[in-house]
Amino acid sequence: MRSSTLALWVLNAACIAAVPSGHGPQQHLDARQQSSGAKAFASSSDGKYKLSTFDAPVKGSSASPPAGASQWKLSIDDTPAGHRQQITGFGAAVTDATVSVINALPSDQRSQLLRQLMTSEGADFALLRHTIGASDLSALPAYTYDDTDGNVEDKGLANFNLGTAMKKLKPELTILGSPWAPPAWMQLDRKLMGGTENNNLDHAYADQYAQYFVKYLEAYAAKGAPVDAITLQNEPLNSQSGMPTMYVYADESGKLIRDNVGPALKEAGLNTSVWAYDHNTDQPSYPQTVLDTAKDYVDTVAWHCYATNNQWSVLSDFHAKNPNAAQYMTECWTSSKSTPWHQASSFTVGPLQNWAQGALAWTLATDTADGPYLGGCDTCRGLVFTVDYYMLAQYSKYIPHGATVLAGSGSYTYSESGAGIQSVATRNPDGSRTVVVENTFGNDAYLTLNTTAGEQWSGKILANSVVTWVLP
Repeated sequence: MRSSTLALWVLNAACIAAVPSGHGPQQHLDARQQSSGAKAFASSSDGKYKLSTFDAPVKGSSASPPAGASQWKLSIDDTPAGHRQQITGFGAAVTDATVSVINALPSDQRSQLLRQLMTSEGADFALLRHTIGASDLSALPAYTYDDTDGNVEDKGLANFNLGTAMKKLKPELTILGSPWAPPAWMQLDRKLMGGTENNNLDHAYADQYAQYFVKYLEAYAAKGAPVDAITLQNEPLNSQSGMPTMYVYADESGKLIRDNVGPALKEAGLNTSVWAYDHNTDQPSYPQTVLDTAKDYVDTVAWHCYATNNQWSVLSDFHAKNPNAAQYMTECWTSSKSTPWHQASSFTVGPLQNWAQGALAWTLATDTADGPYLGGCDTCRGLVFTVDYYMLAQYSKYIPHGATVLAGSGSYTYSESGAGIQSVATRNPDGSRTVVVENTFGNDAYLTLNTTAGEQWSGKILANSVVTWVLP
């Protein structure tokens, strides 16, 4: 199933199965929440809570915290001085694996899933990543949008073809498109898969490479699916033989954007943003080089989570040097075997604490064997409706597009155990505040939250859970 069908349909129904009975969020607030104006919702590692209403925080502090609960204090600056980055949204990648699962569903179930994913009935995702052609989560044969017999050149891109499909967008949705490789005839080895030697762009086709993006963007816009941003190459430092990849050097990436892709988009009248890098936090010099080289066309950086000893503080360091550059966490896996229950929460809260404007899971949906896949990741589990879906939705459902992250303190993880409390807070467009707290302790925590504006709130945070407070 080609990802053209996937992305054009991406918002008509992007998820894995019909909502099981009892898995949706509870719709009625308890009397305590109704009377206080504050609300609380929880998702737990054991699945007992799934976006469920929970004990609302109270103003002030309790004289007798719950027995067995550890004491914890957080603070947020909800004055203008504490305002940081604005939120674009949260979501996941829509891959061929996603589409192959989705398309097997009856239309009424797809519509139901759309509501669960893209509206306030469920996760309310507002950020999706689309694979431009095949990715590692595709079935054979690998493909691009301009494949030719024998991989002969097609300078006029006459063979460019998306297929046909239709979709509807939620108004505030942001779509990022990322290619795993350009057509084989544009690469030095003339191979889409099967080798890592000369797995680079043939610069004789640099202009055609730029026009490949133009045609992709124009074709999707013509189908009613405008793409908001692109990256030049998914994981440009990851060259593999078992899946489509292409190696792109940092200075090469900057020059291609500056001299080819950026001018081509401008000439075509496209206002699509170009985001730099799309790879791990251990090479911050790469996006810095791209921004320095192509500053007229790039003002945003995309990061992945796979660096050894990954440190999200790299984003804060990058912000200090580039205060006007936007940043996103655009890929981090959830696995059927290898990631903890709080994976989706941790790869969201960490980047948000460090100036990211959104976070994306890899991937939205897979089949029961975590596929189909070409290579790379054979245990990448689709997000919906696993524990990861609910943990990510604790952010996406209650932190709206346009919310402003607030400065705060008190988050801490004990390196010996890996357990702790992590949190992030926002001021929302309607004036409310959202506080999301990840508790990886095996016991409940009693949290006292102090604001710079002079308020104090307190309440229970369930063991091994993510709890979201919405404060008036």
